[in-house]
Amino acid sequence: MQEFILETEGLTKEFRGFVAVSGVDLRIRRGTIHGLIGPNGAGKTTCFNLLTKFMQPSRGTIRYDGRDITAMKPAEVARLGLVRSFQISAVFPHLSVLENVRVALQRQRGGSYDFWRSDTVLRRYDERAMELLADVGLTAYAGAPAGTLPYGRKRALEIATTLALEPTLMLLDEPTAGMTHEDVDRIVALVRRVAQGRTVLMVEHNLKVVEGLCDAITVLTRGKVLAEGPYAEVSRNPAVVAAYLGSDPGVSGAAEVAHA
Repeated sequence: MQEFILETEGLTKEFRGFVAVSGVDLRIRRGTIHGLIGPNGAGKTTCFNLLTKFMQPSRGTIRYDGRDITAMKPAEVARLGLVRSFQISAVFPHLSVLENVRVALQRQRGGSYDFWRSDTVLRRYDERAMELLADVGLTAYAGAPAGTLPYGRKRALEIATTLALEPTLMLLDEPTAGMTHEDVDRIVALVRRVAQGRTVLMVEHNLKVVEGLCDAITVLTRGKVLAEGPYAEVSRNPAVVAAYLGSDPGVSGAAEVAHA
Protein backbone atom coordinates (compact mmCIF):
# COMPACT_ATOMS: atom_id res chain seq x y z
CA MET A 1 0.00 0.00 0.00
CA GLN A 2 1.29 3.45 -0.98
CA GLU A 3 2.22 5.74 1.95
CA PHE A 4 1.03 8.77 -0.03
CA ILE A 5 -2.39 8.35 -1.60
CA LEU A 6 -2.08 11.46 -3.79
CA GLU A 7 1.09 12.98 -5.25
CA THR A 8 1.71 15.68 -7.82
CA GLU A 9 4.93 16.63 -9.52
CA GLY A 10 5.41 19.97 -11.25
CA LEU A 11 1.66 20.53 -11.50
CA THR A 12 1.10 23.63 -13.62
CA LYS A 13 -1.93 25.36 -15.14
CA GLU A 14 -1.63 28.33 -17.50
CA PHE A 15 -4.44 30.46 -18.94
CA ARG A 16 -3.24 32.42 -21.96
CA GLY A 17 -0.01 33.43 -20.32
CA PHE A 18 -1.35 33.70 -16.75
CA VAL A 19 0.05 30.96 -14.52
CA ALA A 20 -2.60 30.02 -11.94
CA VAL A 21 -0.74 26.97 -10.58
CA SER A 22 3.02 26.75 -10.99
CA GLY A 23 5.15 23.67 -10.39
CA VAL A 24 3.14 22.40 -7.41
CA ASP A 25 4.44 19.26 -5.69
CA LEU A 26 1.94 17.76 -3.25
CA ARG A 27 2.16 14.63 -1.12
CA ILE A 28 -1.00 13.67 0.75
CA ARG A 29 -0.39 10.97 3.33
CA ARG A 30 -2.96 8.18 3.46
CA GLY A 31 -5.41 8.32 6.36
CA THR A 32 -4.84 11.98 7.24
CA ILE A 33 -6.73 15.27 6.98
CA HIS A 34 -4.60 17.62 4.87
CA GLY A 35 -5.37 21.31 4.51
CA LEU A 36 -4.69 23.38 1.39
CA ILE A 37 -4.64 27.02 2.42
CA GLY A 38 -3.50 30.39 1.12
CA PRO A 39 -4.64 33.95 0.49
CA ASN A 40 -7.36 34.72 -2.05
CA GLY A 41 -6.13 34.05 -5.57
CA ALA A 42 -3.44 31.63 -4.42
CA GLY A 43 -4.62 28.90 -6.81
CA LYS A 44 -6.31 26.57 -4.33
CA THR A 45 -9.54 25.92 -6.23
CA THR A 46 -7.67 25.66 -9.54
CA CYS A 47 -5.47 23.04 -7.90
CA PHE A 48 -8.61 21.16 -6.77
CA ASN A 49 -9.98 21.32 -10.31
CA LEU A 50 -6.75 19.84 -11.63
CA LEU A 51 -6.66 17.04 -9.07
CA THR A 52 -10.24 16.00 -9.82
CA LYS A 53 -9.76 16.46 -13.59
CA PHE A 54 -12.30 19.24 -14.10
CA MET A 55 -9.29 20.93 -15.69
CA GLN A 56 -6.35 19.42 -17.52
CA PRO A 57 -2.90 20.56 -16.40
CA SER A 58 -0.62 22.42 -18.78
CA ARG A 59 2.29 20.42 -17.38
CA GLY A 60 3.06 18.01 -14.58
CA THR A 61 1.73 14.69 -13.33
CA ILE A 62 -0.87 13.51 -10.83
CA ARG A 63 -0.63 10.10 -9.17
CA TYR A 64 -3.45 8.62 -7.13
CA ASP A 65 -2.77 5.49 -5.12
CA GLY A 66 0.33 4.88 -7.22
CA ARG A 67 -1.51 5.27 -10.53
CA ASP A 68 -0.97 8.06 -13.05
CA ILE A 69 -4.35 9.79 -13.47
CA THR A 70 -3.09 12.90 -15.28
CA ALA A 71 -5.00 12.16 -18.49
CA MET A 72 -8.16 10.74 -16.90
CA LYS A 73 -11.64 12.28 -16.93
CA PRO A 74 -13.59 13.36 -13.80
CA ALA A 75 -15.93 10.35 -13.85
CA GLU A 76 -12.99 7.98 -14.18
CA VAL A 77 -11.16 9.32 -11.13
CA ALA A 78 -14.41 9.39 -9.16
CA ARG A 79 -14.85 5.68 -9.86
CA LEU A 80 -11.37 5.13 -8.45
CA GLY A 81 -12.46 6.72 -5.16
CA LEU A 82 -11.27 10.32 -5.56
CA VAL A 83 -14.39 12.43 -5.01
CA ARG A 84 -14.91 16.13 -4.31
CA SER A 85 -17.48 18.50 -2.95
CA PHE A 86 -17.82 22.06 -4.24
CA GLN A 87 -17.47 25.50 -2.65
CA ILE A 88 -21.08 26.32 -3.54
CA SER A 89 -23.55 23.85 -2.08
CA ALA A 90 -24.78 21.61 -4.90
CA VAL A 91 -28.05 19.81 -4.12
CA PHE A 92 -31.25 19.15 -6.06
CA PRO A 93 -33.51 21.64 -4.24
CA HIS A 94 -36.86 20.17 -5.31
CA LEU A 95 -35.95 16.60 -4.40
CA SER A 96 -36.18 15.41 -0.81
CA VAL A 97 -33.05 15.05 1.29
CA LEU A 98 -33.39 11.26 1.02
CA GLU A 99 -33.81 11.44 -2.76
CA ASN A 100 -30.66 13.53 -3.10
CA VAL A 101 -28.60 10.83 -1.44
CA ARG A 102 -30.41 8.13 -3.40
CA VAL A 103 -29.44 9.80 -6.68
CA ALA A 104 -25.78 9.56 -5.64
CA LEU A 105 -26.20 5.91 -4.67
CA GLN A 106 -27.67 5.08 -8.09
CA ARG A 107 -24.19 5.14 -9.61
CA GLN A 108 -23.85 1.59 -8.24
CA ARG A 109 -26.17 0.41 -11.02
CA GLY A 110 -23.66 1.56 -13.63
CA GLY A 111 -26.45 2.88 -15.88
CA SER A 112 -27.43 6.32 -17.17
CA TYR A 113 -31.24 6.17 -17.02
CA ASP A 114 -32.09 5.59 -13.36
CA PHE A 115 -34.26 8.70 -13.30
CA TRP A 116 -36.71 6.67 -15.39
CA ARG A 117 -36.65 3.56 -13.20
CA SER A 118 -39.72 2.58 -11.18
CA ASP A 119 -40.02 3.82 -7.63
CA THR A 120 -39.82 0.21 -6.43
CA VAL A 121 -36.40 -0.24 -8.04
CA LEU A 122 -35.08 3.00 -6.59
CA ARG A 123 -36.28 2.25 -3.06
CA ARG A 124 -33.68 -0.48 -2.75
CA TYR A 125 -31.26 2.36 -2.00
CA ASP A 126 -33.31 3.83 0.85
CA GLU A 127 -31.71 1.82 3.66
CA ARG A 128 -28.18 2.87 2.72
CA ALA A 129 -29.34 6.44 2.11
CA MET A 130 -30.79 6.60 5.62
CA GLU A 131 -27.54 5.26 7.05
CA LEU A 132 -25.65 8.08 5.32
CA LEU A 133 -28.14 10.66 6.56
CA ALA A 134 -27.65 9.33 10.08
CA ASP A 135 -23.89 9.73 9.64
CA VAL A 136 -24.29 13.43 8.91
CA GLY A 137 -27.10 14.11 11.39
CA LEU A 138 -29.91 14.57 8.87
CA THR A 139 -32.21 11.66 9.69
CA ALA A 140 -34.98 14.00 10.86
CA TYR A 141 -34.85 15.88 7.55
CA ALA A 142 -35.10 12.85 5.22
CA GLY A 143 -38.49 13.81 3.79
CA ALA A 144 -37.89 17.55 3.57
CA PRO A 145 -37.20 19.27 0.24
CA ALA A 146 -33.45 19.85 0.11
CA GLY A 147 -33.98 23.48 -0.90
CA THR A 148 -35.62 24.24 2.46
CA LEU A 149 -32.60 23.21 4.55
CA PRO A 150 -30.53 25.86 6.33
CA TYR A 151 -27.18 26.47 4.65
CA GLY A 152 -25.11 24.46 7.13
CA ARG A 153 -27.35 21.42 6.76
CA LYS A 154 -27.18 21.69 2.97
CA ARG A 155 -23.43 21.35 3.27
CA ALA A 156 -23.95 18.30 5.48
CA LEU A 157 -26.24 16.86 2.78
CA GLU A 158 -23.57 17.47 0.17
CA ILE A 159 -21.08 15.56 2.31
CA ALA A 160 -23.60 12.70 2.57
CA THR A 161 -23.94 12.56 -1.23
CA THR A 162 -20.15 12.64 -1.51
CA LEU A 163 -19.93 9.72 0.93
CA ALA A 164 -22.49 7.85 -1.18
CA LEU A 165 -19.83 7.64 -3.89
CA GLU A 166 -17.68 5.66 -1.44
CA PRO A 167 -14.60 7.90 -1.60
CA THR A 168 -11.20 6.74 -0.47
CA LEU A 169 -9.94 10.30 -0.83
CA MET A 170 -12.51 13.04 -0.22
CA LEU A 171 -11.76 16.60 -1.37
CA LEU A 172 -13.75 19.31 0.40
CA ASP A 173 -13.76 22.84 -1.04
CA GLU A 174 -14.31 25.33 1.81
CA PRO A 175 -16.78 23.17 3.77
CA THR A 176 -17.45 25.90 6.38
CA ALA A 177 -17.67 28.92 4.02
CA GLY A 178 -20.45 31.35 4.93
CA MET A 179 -21.54 29.46 8.04
CA THR A 180 -22.57 30.61 11.49
CA HIS A 181 -20.41 29.60 14.43
CA GLU A 182 -22.89 26.85 15.34
CA ASP A 183 -22.85 25.44 11.81
CA VAL A 184 -19.03 25.58 11.69
CA ASP A 185 -18.81 23.50 14.85
CA ARG A 186 -21.28 20.98 13.41
CA ILE A 187 -19.36 20.61 10.13
CA VAL A 188 -15.99 20.34 11.91
CA ALA A 189 -17.35 17.48 14.01
CA LEU A 190 -18.82 15.90 10.87
CA VAL A 191 -15.57 16.10 8.90
CA ARG A 192 -13.66 14.60 11.80
CA ARG A 193 -16.16 11.74 11.97
CA VAL A 194 -16.29 10.94 8.25
CA ALA A 195 -12.49 11.10 8.00
CA GLN A 196 -12.27 7.86 9.95
CA GLY A 197 -10.98 5.22 7.54
CA ARG A 198 -10.37 7.60 4.64
CA THR A 199 -8.19 10.53 3.57
CA VAL A 200 -9.46 14.12 3.39
CA LEU A 201 -7.92 17.01 1.46
CA MET A 202 -9.66 20.30 2.18
CA VAL A 203 -9.45 23.92 1.09
CA GLU A 204 -10.44 26.11 4.02
CA HIS A 205 -10.15 29.82 4.83
CA ASN A 206 -11.07 29.52 8.51
CA LEU A 207 -7.65 28.95 10.04
CA LYS A 208 -9.04 27.96 13.42
CA VAL A 209 -10.85 25.12 11.65
CA VAL A 210 -7.63 24.18 9.87
CA GLU A 211 -5.67 24.23 13.12
CA GLY A 212 -8.20 22.01 14.88
CA LEU A 213 -8.73 19.49 12.07
CA CYS A 214 -5.66 19.09 9.89
CA ASP A 215 -2.73 16.76 10.45
CA ALA A 216 -0.69 18.70 7.88
CA ILE A 217 -1.15 21.73 5.67
CA THR A 218 0.20 23.05 2.39
CA VAL A 219 0.28 26.82 1.88
CA LEU A 220 -0.10 28.17 -1.65
CA THR A 221 0.60 31.72 -2.74
CA ARG A 222 0.56 33.00 -6.30
CA GLY A 223 0.14 29.46 -7.51
CA LYS A 224 3.24 28.08 -5.81
CA VAL A 225 3.88 26.05 -2.66
CA LEU A 226 5.15 28.39 0.02
CA ALA A 227 5.35 25.95 2.94
CA GLU A 228 4.20 22.50 4.04
CA GLY A 229 4.05 20.65 7.35
CA PRO A 230 2.17 20.61 10.67
CA TYR A 231 0.03 23.67 11.34
CA ALA A 232 1.95 24.70 14.48
CA GLU A 233 5.17 24.80 12.50
CA VAL A 234 3.89 26.35 9.27
CA SER A 235 1.82 29.05 11.01
CA ARG A 236 5.03 30.50 12.46
CA ASN A 237 6.91 30.53 9.16
CA PRO A 238 7.78 34.21 8.50
CA ALA A 239 7.03 33.87 4.78
CA VAL A 240 3.57 32.45 5.53
CA VAL A 241 2.85 35.23 8.02
CA ALA A 242 3.85 37.86 5.48
CA ALA A 243 1.71 36.26 2.77
CA TYR A 244 -1.39 36.30 4.98
CA LEU A 245 -0.95 39.57 6.82
CA GLY A 246 0.97 41.58 4.24
CA SER A 247 3.17 42.87 7.04
CA ASP A 248 6.71 42.64 8.30
CA PRO A 249 7.15 39.15 9.79
CA GLY A 250 9.01 40.74 12.69
CA VAL A 251 6.00 42.79 13.84
CA SER A 252 4.84 41.69 17.27
CA GLY A 253 1.94 39.25 17.09
CA ALA A 254 2.25 38.62 13.35
CA ALA A 255 3.46 35.07 13.92
CA GLU A 256 0.04 33.99 15.16
CA VAL A 257 -1.48 33.35 11.74
CA ALA A 258 -4.35 31.50 13.37
CA HIS A 259 -5.75 34.79 14.60
CA ALA A 260 -5.53 36.56 11.23
